[in-house]
Amino acid sequence: MFRYLSTALAACAVAAAPAAAQGNDLSAVQRHLQGVTTMTADFSQTDRNGQVLTGTLTWKQPGNIRFQYQKGVPLLIVAEGGALTFVDYSVKQVQRWPIRNSPLGVLLDPSRDLSQFAKVVPDADPRLVSVEARDPKHPEYGRITLVFARQADAPAGLMLQGWVALDSQNNRTTIRLSNQRYGVPVAGNAFKWVDPRRTAGRK
Repeated sequence: MFRYLSTALAACAVAAAPAAAQGNDLSAVQRHLQGVTTMTADFSQTDRNGQVLTGTLTWKQPGNIRFQYQKGVPLLIVAEGGALTFVDYSVKQVQRWPIRNSPLGVLLDPSRDLSQFAKVVPDADPRLVSVEARDPKHPEYGRITLVFARQADAPAGLMLQGWVALDSQNNRTTIRLSNQRYGVPVAGNAFKWVDPRRTAGRK
């Protein structure tokens, strides 16, 4: 699914794809992000070393996402209140930074105009739409390539399949989604997390 074309093939694909069609696809991705209220899915995460972790994803617009890793993995990633939080319970470490400074910002702020920082990239499979987003003014934020499948009953006719994120050091993380469900109820406390630096209580 996450195949990349050679430079030559990519150039041919760009030439063959009318600019209007690419613009329509980018507009559809914008409508998708604006049309999502909630989504849950299973995810598989592959890092630069090939390590694979799995878990469940909960997403609620605007600005909330949770990666709950498989049992036995002491990690948690949560976005809420404008901040993205990474928690490592094994060492009682918490890292937080603004969502807008993360590649995930493109998913979590549907009000942003994609045409200002994103573009459709060629994909060998016409059933897929791939969009690369990055802030040219802040390359240190990294970039993300979102992959969607065309599916009529999904928001704006697109089903999010996953993404590939590159940080400023070119460390690649690939997320693949399955069992996606849109518009499902999400508990009010779904994005709360236990702070390991405290003896008790929740943030």
